[in-house]
Amino acid sequence: MSRSNTSNSYGAITKSFHWLTALLILSAFPLGYFANELAHQIQSPEFDGAQATIARATLLFSLHKTVGVAVFFTALLRILWALTQEKPGLLHPDRKLETWAAETAHWVLYGAMVIVPLSGWIHHAATDGFAPIWWPFGQNLPLVPKSELVSELSATVHYYTMLLLGATLLAHVGGALKHHVIDKDSTLLRMAPGTRALPEPPAQSHSALPFLTALLVWIGVIGGSTALFLQSHPVSTTGASGAETARQTAEGSGWAVQDGSLGIEVVQMGSTVSGTFADWNANINFEEPATPGPAGDVEVTITIPSLTLGSVTDQAMGADYFDADTYPTATFTAEIVQIEGEQYEAQGTLTIRDQSVPTTLPFTLTLEGDTATMSGRTEVNRLDFNIGTGTQDEATLGFGVEITVDLTATRAD
Repeated sequence: MSRSNTSNSYGAITKSFHWLTALLILSAFPLGYFANELAHQIQSPEFDGAQATIARATLLFSLHKTVGVAVFFTALLRILWALTQEKPGLLHPDRKLETWAAETAHWVLYGAMVIVPLSGWIHHAATDGFAPIWWPFGQNLPLVPKSELVSELSATVHYYTMLLLGATLLAHVGGALKHHVIDKDSTLLRMAPGTRALPEPPAQSHSALPFLTALLVWIGVIGGSTALFLQSHPVSTTGASGAETARQTAEGSGWAVQDGSLGIEVVQMGSTVSGTFADWNANINFEEPATPGPAGDVEVTITIPSLTLGSVTDQAMGADYFDADTYPTATFTAEIVQIEGEQYEAQGTLTIRDQSVPTTLPFTLTLEGDTATMSGRTEVNRLDFNIGTGTQDEATLGFGVEITVDLTATRAD
């Protein structure tokens, strides 16, 4: 069998690309379906936190993502190879409508083999979450920021382009079977393994119309899915950020927070997942002491549902984790103690869910007149707060949770 295409048949390399791509795509579909079914189960309020279910979902998502990346690179190689090869002519070029439909489907499939896995990959790279891609080149993509908006938009595009891929595949297979069973021609045999004598196709000319039709289909699907996303996710320009909320509610407390962030980091399946709280406030009383010792106090109130934690945000709000419906706020009350120079500690109690645990937050504090800049980090054990008690395997979900806080405050009048 020739490695290159001929005028009446596809070569060995083209055939290998075709059937490998088909195998990968047909594997990705059920993996994605069953992974999503488990994800919906995990996000359900009735989920019991079973570790086996979470591990199974993680496995299926990792398989789906890894296969998707394989589809992407295989498709690129297939397209590059196709550009160097002649394409066997159609056996019935006189059937204008059938020819247009077949070639349009061909161009749509070429686009789908790139756009569907790439949109899924962008969704993965734009957020933190479980189920890593199984390869040694990291989980991020150049030019793709960590952004909930980008992640959700690409997920929407991925879903609708996946539906288009599925519909076009069915049409493609249906057309091939029609040629083989009804027309009884050699269209399907030209892509089948092996070497055989095949008829020479009649002379024909190719039109740009199928390519343009496929391009319009892709513009319609991507544009339509983007419009649906924007319709269901209106961009707000009036809401207060977490730092603004903190500043507004801290007036009259001694110091007013002007800017800041409050975040957490967890390790899930070996990958660090970072999250931030959009709504929190801090009431701060502070006076720099002449010598190391007591320097004031702080009370922080955190709105749990304002947490964004990558792709596992909904899971984190569930009953086995933060149980945000029952315990919508967390608090940290502490005495501020200067240790030495710019080194301080907030020594107090952190309350999450129904558990109050003694917690110390070491931090650095820089004072410039009436402006204070603070940065701190501490680690707590999630099990101390009855968070994720159904997941006792630290390899699945780490016990330690890093809490980070950075803020700038000014002395209130």
